[in-house]
Amino acid sequence: MIRLFVGLGNPGSEYEDTRHNAGFWWIDALARGLKVTPQLDTKYHGLVARVNDAPGASGPIWLLQPMTYMNLSGKSVAALARFFKIAPEEILAIHDELEIAPGELKLKQGGGNAGHNGLKDMQAQLGSGNFWRLRLGIGHPGHRDEVAGYVLRKPPLAERQAVEDSIGKSFEAFKLMTAGDMAKAVALLHAKPPRPKPPRPANLPPKPGTPTTTDPQPAATTAAPPPSGD
Repeated sequence: MIRLFVGLGNPGSEYEDTRHNAGFWWIDALARGLKVTPQLDTKYHGLVARVNDAPGASGPIWLLQPMTYMNLSGKSVAALARFFKIAPEEILAIHDELEIAPGELKLKQGGGNAGHNGLKDMQAQLGSGNFWRLRLGIGHPGHRDEVAGYVLRKPPLAERQAVEDSIGKSFEAFKLMTAGDMAKAVALLHAKPPRPKPPRPANLPPKPGTPTTTDPQPAATTAAPPPSGD
């Protein structure tokens, strides 16, 4: 089961609405849904909320927003994980993802860091990359030299809404993640919507047995009156 949900981002109002803070947006939305408010805990270098009755969970879970700035996210994550004996595979890092379009998301366990400094420091501090990642697509600026400025800028309203929509979709799998059914969570979030059936071409003949307005109709008949018996 996932016991620690970590949203990656940068503290401070100047970063609040930037693409790099998509992980913070996720934790903010989850905290509202669970009716909790993360509070600063200097022992763990971040905003922390403990939830004792989360849907699907058999024990407490933690929400965490590191206040260390992105490059030192692992310092916060490792401090809390060590104290509460949370294994890497029980941690979900929620972060922005350049290689996915806004509105799309991916859930996976392990892998590299793809140059994401928050993931890189988590791997270093935890001594493992075996934690889970929820990748929220923010799109790519088109050239690697533009990435640093791109992630630290606010997205247009339509892109921000697309990311918020993907956050809402991810919560469909929250109960599965807290219950430890990660295979079902992956399948749910990666499922493609069913393709609509194409409309029937207008020039095709009607199916057998289908009445049409041009079909001949039987003539109306009037029943003969019964004999009077006279």
